[in-house]
Amino acid sequence: MNVYETHFLQEIYDPQHSTAIAIHVHFLLYFPLYLNEMSPTEVEANGWTAVPVSGKEIKDSVGQLGTTQTYTVQDIAFPSEDKLVTEAQAFVKARLSPEAYNHSMRVFYWGSIIAKRLLPKQAEALSPSTWALACLLHDIGTAEAYFTSTRMSFDIYGGIKAMEVLKVLGGSTDQSEAVAEAIIRHQDMGVDGTITFLGQLIQLATLYDNAGVYEGIEDFGSWVDDTTRDNINKTFPRHGWCSSFACTIRKEETNKPWCHSTHIPQFDEKIEANTLMKPWE
Repeated sequence: MNVYETHFLQEIYDPQHSTAIAIHVHFLLYFPLYLNEMSPTEVEANGWTAVPVSGKEIKDSVGQLGTTQTYTVQDIAFPSEDKLVTEAQAFVKARLSPEAYNHSMRVFYWGSIIAKRLLPKQAEALSPSTWALACLLHDIGTAEAYFTSTRMSFDIYGGIKAMEVLKVLGGSTDQSEAVAEAIIRHQDMGVDGTITFLGQLIQLATLYDNAGVYEGIEDFGSWVDDTTRDNINKTFPRHGWCSSFACTIRKEETNKPWCHSTHIPQFDEKIEANTLMKPWE
């Protein structure tokens, strides 16, 4: 075992927390990795399918969405039977604030519902585990251990950290890279170009939870019905999430004026103006 692997063992297994994460060390430095042609199934399962980066463009192409259904968290299966997911969940829960952890869990449920309504074909092919991993780890860059230890933007560093952690925990290269790509681009809102389906879904679900609005999509808030929204917010309480995350954005923009968060103008103000989620704040 080399120094690189020992470092990860020390970082991922944290004796201060009651949950011991089982580590399956892969000797990443011993063998070169080659990019083989991915099968169509793998591309779809890990959310690599290209879609417009503009959520509005997707909505306009789809047209009127179908009838809104009511869900509870019990209706949407979280892939807790996947050992990689449970280990990543323990890793995240030990490092994120309770508010950020609950946000990550809500994002899983918002995105699961949005995907079924907006792009059902892609949603059906997407691996629930890949989706859960992206949700759990998308804000890992805001963890205290990482937020102030790098000059990199939290989303970009978080994507790199997520990829490293997933590979050490036993995730495949393709799945780990898909999650990293989505996390790195989850604040990369825009109107031109494309993004992976996984990345677009993370954008839509995080924006739904953080701001409750999407520029140019008037009915964005109603993509999840009121009863479902109440159930998810009560299952994973917000505890003033919008105020907390707005402070995180301000802190990053103050300490790192070059950060990627500045790509969304007045993002902190938009978060604090979230009227959709105000009843549960």
